[in-house]
Amino acid sequence: MIIDLSPQRRDDLLTVTKAGDVFTINGVAFDFSSLPDGATIPAGEVPCEWLVGPVERIAGELHLTLILPHGPSPSQTVAFPLPIIDPPDGVIALPADPQPSIPDPAEEEPANVDG
Repeated sequence: MIIDLSPQRRDDLLTVTKAGDVFTINGVAFDFSSLPDGATIPAGEVPCEWLVGPVERIAGELHLTLILPHGPSPSQTVAFPLPIIDPPDGVIALPADPQPSIPDPAEEEPANVDG
């Protein structure tokens, strides 16, 4: 199995799990187990906004491309991700940048307004 990633500036999140040839993308299952070798599902035929390009089975391996959402300043790893090859079943670890920390207002020192 080869999963290519197509980085895109988006604020929404992507969660993907895999069980054999069944992908659950943001809670919706897509079963590609019946796709025969040499067959292609054309781009846009799978009703999923996260899948871009065709879904193919080449030499027994499933090939697909997922959008990889990222923030305004992605790292090189996120902006130019390597394909994910033969991921194990379970949650697929997608390249991601750490979320910026937001300071807790309760921990900030109060401003001295008395001068």
